[in-house]
Formats: sequence, C-alpha cells, structure tokens
Amino acid sequence: MSIRLVTIDDIRAAEHAVRPHVSPAPLIRSYALERELGLPESRRVWLKDYGWTPSGSFKLLGGLNWMANNLGRIGTRPVAAHSSGNFASGIAYAGMRFGRRVIVVMPESAPRIKFERTRSFGAEVRTYDAARDHLTGERDRLTREIVEGEGAVQASPYDDPHVIAGNGVGALEIVRDLQREGRTVSHFFCSVSGGGLMAGQALAISDGFPSARIVGVEPVGADDFRQSLAAGKRIRIDRPASICDGLLSYDVGEHNWPILQRHVSESLAMPDDATRSAMRWLYEKHGLRTEPSGAIGVAALLSRQVDLGGEGDLVAVISGRNVDEDAFLAWIHTE
Repeated sequence: MSIRLVTIDDIRAAEHAVRPHVSPAPLIRSYALERELGLPESRRVWLKDYGWTPSGSFKLLGGLNWMANNLGRIGTRPVAAHSSGNFASGIAYAGMRFGRRVIVVMPESAPRIKFERTRSFGAEVRTYDAARDHLTGERDRLTREIVEGEGAVQASPYDDPHVIAGNGVGALEIVRDLQREGRTVSHFFCSVSGGGLMAGQALAISDGFPSARIVGVEPVGADDFRQSLAAGKRIRIDRPASICDGLLSYDVGEHNWPILQRHVSESLAMPDDATRSAMRWLYEKHGLRTEPSGAIGVAALLSRQVDLGGEGDLVAVISGRNVDEDAFLAWIHTE
C-alpha cells in the first residue's frame, strides 16, 4: 500500500466537499463536567456531539469526502464497504447524496438502529458472524466478492486519506468555534479504533491549538493503539472485545498510524464499567443517549487518569449515538 500523509490543507479542502451535505455538529459546553472536575471559572469543558448528524455519528464526514473524491472512478459501479455499523450508515448517506449504489457488509450482531439507518439511505446490507471472523475471515471475503464479482469500488471505513481528511472537518469546526470565543485548548479526548477519526481530528486540533495534549481512548479489550504506541509499531488484536462495538477494529490503519504517532501523546484503556457509568452520567446530566463508543471519551475525563492541570479548555468527542434503547437501558442500569 502506498502511504500518502494527510495534511491540514486536505482537511480544509474536504470541508468544501462535505459542507453542502451536512451542517456542523454542535459543540456543547458542559457546565456539569466543569463542576464534576472542579475546574476554575477560567476553564471550560466542551463536548463535540456527532450524534446529531443525519447518520448518528461522525462517519458520514469521511464517507462524504471519500465519495466526492472518487465519483469519476466509481462511475456507474457500486460502492462496497465493511463496517461495524456507523461507517455503513455514513457511506450509505454519502451514496444517497451523490446518487451512487452502496453495498455494505456488517456483523449480524450490530445494533438494530445501525441496520435501520443504513437501509434508510438506500444501501444494501449483507451480514457475517463477527464472533468467528478471526477464524473465517468472512468479513473480508464477502467484501472482496462484492468488489470482484460485482465490479464494486471499495471504500475503507478508516484507512484512506479522503476518509481521514473528511473526519478532520469536525475538528476544524471545533477550532473555529473556540477561537471565535478567544478560547484555547489544553486537553483533547477522542476515541481510537481504526484511527480514522482521531487522525483527522488530531491534525486539525494540533494545527489550531499546537500546545493541546491529545489523548486517545480505547476499551481495555481493544487497546491495540495503546499497545502500538508502547511498541513503536502497529500491533494487531485478533479478538477485540468490548461493549464499544464501534471500537473493535483489529489494528489502526496504515495511513492513520504515522499521524497518530506524531500527534497523539497517549491512549487510555477504559474498562466497560467506566463506559457504562459515563453513558449514565451523560444521560442524567445532559439527556444524551449515547452509544458506548460515543461515551468513552467522557469516561476518560471522569476517570481522572490524566492530569488536567494547566491553562485552557478541555474537549471530549462524542463520536456517535447509534444505540438500541433496550441495550442502552440495560447498560446504564448495570452497576
């Protein structure tokens, strides 16, 4: 694979491709987190909530930019992708906006809402057994069959320069909003799976706030990026496990890795119980029904594992809110 490093200029260009199709996700000040963390009045906490997007997560940003930059190559061919669910709905939304047929491969165990949202945008869904995928390789086989048998163009959910740049558009919004208010950022918390979100966000945050401490957050059972940082090379986990179904990639992408190495200073591994507590906290304090993957950044803040001293504001990313109600209620009521 030829690696092309994404730059801040790529993210700025991506904004022109993305903006006609989706408005900025809200940046919410969390007075409750400021009190919870005991911050002085000079510092604020902000939540970037991608759950408000049409697809319910940040994934449509990368999907839109990828689609916009591949229209000529796609032509009349379908687009194929595999996804735990959020990129499925994101690329499906992009396909609807650009008039392209999309076929996605998703695990049978994905939340119902992710199937429903993906199909609502006109995509076709094919499923596989994620529990046995480390043995069967069925996800990649099904995707390959669509590409080879149906002439589809494959989109990566995270390991692609256009996807990374598109995902970074949301962080441009953060930088612009906070600079407009004369704010600075001391800490930025964002989940890491394949790294497509964090790579794009880290590039834009580093450009706008060079002194910000950028912290990755992963589940304990899927902390391949934390292990990779320690080892100085990409580490693969064959059987990642967590309630955070959107954070179960086997490793970070090749295009993402050099960006993450350069801009992300550390990654915390959070137990699922801490993520459940954060989901409950966000629901009780802000009325937000987040998916586990979306709440894990707030879980890291609430855990107080990072020294939050210094000057400037704190930002945590809520990456998505695609969670089935019955599962959500079970998780937040589990002590």
